[in-house]
Amino acid sequence: MPDESHDSRNTTGRALGARVGKTIGKTIGGAVDLAVGTVENVGRLVGTALRLPGVRNVEARRHRSAPGSVPGIESLPDINTPPPPGAVKIRCIDYAKDRVEMTDIDDLEAFLAKPRPDWATVRWINVDGLHPWIVSRLRQTYSFHTLAAEDVLNVPQRPKVEPYDDELFIVTRMLMMHEQQVAAEQVSMFYRPDLLVTFQEAHGDIWQPIRERINTAGSRLRTNNAAYLLYALLDAIVDHCFPILEHFGDVLEGMEDLVVENPEPEMLANLHGIKRQLVLLRRVMWPMREVVAELQREDHKSINKSVRTFMRDVYDHVIQIIDIIETYREMGGSLTDLYMSAVSNRMNEIMKVLTIMASLFIPITFIAGVYGMNFDHMPELHWRYSYATIWGVFIAVTAALLFYFKRKRWI
Repeated sequence: MPDESHDSRNTTGRALGARVGKTIGKTIGGAVDLAVGTVENVGRLVGTALRLPGVRNVEARRHRSAPGSVPGIESLPDINTPPPPGAVKIRCIDYAKDRVEMTDIDDLEAFLAKPRPDWATVRWINVDGLHPWIVSRLRQTYSFHTLAAEDVLNVPQRPKVEPYDDELFIVTRMLMMHEQQVAAEQVSMFYRPDLLVTFQEAHGDIWQPIRERINTAGSRLRTNNAAYLLYALLDAIVDHCFPILEHFGDVLEGMEDLVVENPEPEMLANLHGIKRQLVLLRRVMWPMREVVAELQREDHKSINKSVRTFMRDVYDHVIQIIDIIETYREMGGSLTDLYMSAVSNRMNEIMKVLTIMASLFIPITFIAGVYGMNFDHMPELHWRYSYATIWGVFIAVTAALLFYFKRKRWI
C-alpha cells in the first residue's frame, strides 16, 4: 500500500507539473514576443508610403554601327528608310523679336525643301525620337559632322561639348520623374548663332515653359540669338534636378525616424537603392559641370559675353546640385550605419531578455533536477507540504533574482 500511494502521488505531481510548465511556457513565449516586437506594418509603410524612386533609362531604340565599320552614320542599316508615321515627332519654331511661328513637321522632305523665312532670326528644331534617316537628312541639310551625328544615335553618351568648324555639338542628360522613378534621357544639341537642333530619345520633355516664353512678346528669348535659347534649355535641365533631389531628401528624412524606431530589412534594401541612384545622378552632374564651364570660355566666339554671364549662373546651380548629392550620399551612408547600430542594439536587447529568463530558470531547474532523482530515501518526498514548499522556494528564488537584476539596472 505505501508503494501504491507513493506512485499515485508521483503521477499526480507530474501531471500538475506538466500543466504548470505549460502555463509558464505560454507566459515566457508572450514575454519574448513582447520583447522582440511585431512590426510587420512598418515594413509595408517603408515600401509603399515612401515610394522610393529608382533610376531607369528611357527605352529608346539603339542604333550602333558594327565594330570595325566606317565611322559615322553612313553604314547604319536604316539610313535610307524613313520611320513609320508618328514614330518621330518633329517641331520647328522660327522666331524673331516681333514674330513667332511654330510648325509640327509631318513631311520632313517637304519642310527641308522650303527656304527659311527671311524674318526669322532663330530657328529651333526639336526632334523627339531617334532614327538614322531623320538624323541623316538633318545632317545633310545643315552640314553637321558625321561623327557628331553618330553620337546622337549611340546613346547613352557622356555629357560633353565638341566644337566643329562652324558649330558646337553638345550632349547632356535630362532627368525627369516618371511613375515614381527617375528617368534619364540623352539630349543632343547642334548649336549655331541662328540655329539650334535638339534630339531627344523619346516624346515629352521639361521645356514647355520655354516654348511659352518664346510665345510671349518682349521676352528676352525673342530679343537674343540662339545662344540664349541654348542657355535657357540647359538651365531648365539643370534646375529640374532640384525637385528630384528634394524628393530624395524627403525620403531620407522620413527613413531616419523609422530606422531608429523600427529597423527592418526592407529599409536596408531601400537605403542601398537610394545610394545607387545618387551615384547615377552624380555621374550625370559631374560631366555637366565641365559642359557648362566649357561654354563659358571666351574661345567660343559664337556665344556672346552676355550669355556667358548667364551660363555662370547655370554653373553655380550645377555645383550646388553636386554638393546636395554628396550630402545625401553621406546621409545615406550614415543611415546605413545607424541601421546596423539599431539592429545590433535590438539584438542585444533580445539577448538580454533571453539571458535574464535563462538566469531565472537556472536555480529552480537545479532544485527541480535534485528532487526529480528517483532515490527512495528523500524525506521531503513523503512530507505533506513538500509540493507547496517547493513552489514557495521557486517563487522566492525567482523574486530574489528579479530584485537583484532590478537593483543592478539590468532590467
